[in-house]
Amino acid sequence: MTDTPVETATESAKPTIFYDGVSSRRRQVTLTLGDALELVEEGRAPVRWAYDDIRRADSPASVLRLASTSAPPLARLEIRDLALATAVTARCVRLDEHQTTRRGVAKIVGWSVAAAISIVCVVLFGVPLAADRLAPLVPKPIERRIGDASEVQVKTIFRGGVCNDAAGQTAFRKLVNRLREAAGLDDDSMTSGVLRTPVPNAFALPGGKVYLLSGLLDKAESPDELAGILAHELGHLKHHDNMRGLIYNGGTSFLIGLLFGDVTGSSAVIFASRSVVEASYSREAETNADTFAIEIMHALGRSPKPAAELMFRITGKEGGSSFATILASHPLTEDRLARMTKEDRPASGPPLLTDKEWEALKSICGKI
Repeated sequence: MTDTPVETATESAKPTIFYDGVSSRRRQVTLTLGDALELVEEGRAPVRWAYDDIRRADSPASVLRLASTSAPPLARLEIRDLALATAVTARCVRLDEHQTTRRGVAKIVGWSVAAAISIVCVVLFGVPLAADRLAPLVPKPIERRIGDASEVQVKTIFRGGVCNDAAGQTAFRKLVNRLREAAGLDDDSMTSGVLRTPVPNAFALPGGKVYLLSGLLDKAESPDELAGILAHELGHLKHHDNMRGLIYNGGTSFLIGLLFGDVTGSSAVIFASRSVVEASYSREAETNADTFAIEIMHALGRSPKPAAELMFRITGKEGGSSFATILASHPLTEDRLARMTKEDRPASGPPLLTDKEWEALKSICGKI
């Protein structure tokens, strides 16, 4: 074949448009089909594209849009003349080499499915396994930082604030400390408080933070009723159930934050903190926390049965109402009540609070 130039029509009729990939200027060129495709523009040096380097680019049906692997990535040639487009494509034997074949599509679909399965496996198995392994290993200083961040979120959830009657606070700290000492929890920096809200519940946060919600205090009839419930929550703290829940519910973003020390700046803490309060622990975790509470109450010479009666009294009468929504996530079934009743023993230890201290605790929030 000779190197006789094949000239396109003028710009007004059948233009060949070229973008050099460096500037955004639209240029008019003529093409020469020789041993390579030459793009000639008046006043400029010709641009040569080897046929083996030319690839088809996405374009409308009426336009043949070409790129070259040896040209800048954004360089494009647009041919609108059908005869010229046919002549060029006849010389470009690798024009569609980069296009995805059916086999390529199958590979893409296969890898996509594999990736989806991997993600599901990580969510269902990887994160829970990591939570189980990491929860007991979190250093105390980091756990306290997490607890501080969670505490801020918890106080945001329950906007009534902390009840601050001095005598009531003293009585509550005494009750918590007696339980802590009996449980062998050596964290003497444990903090506690009562939050003003009609929700009947109690929970412990990482770092030794124990909170009682005033809705539960209002329904309690004795220190032993509250003590058994608080001991149950200390059991979750002792077994790292709350930390495990933070890691699990916070997901991979929380794990990454934990790895790099950014545990308080992660948005996962916001979600995870709520999950600690509303968490539904596993059956095994609940059973272990019950066992822990029974052992603590026995160590104090008190019975675990009153706590079970308080919980059952609330869930039995008000379980269908929104008032006990959070409490419903810690269900106390008849089987659990039966277990606590079976572990009932006559009191052999002194009262956990005096009558005066109990009265002060009941009045810690004043009139709501």
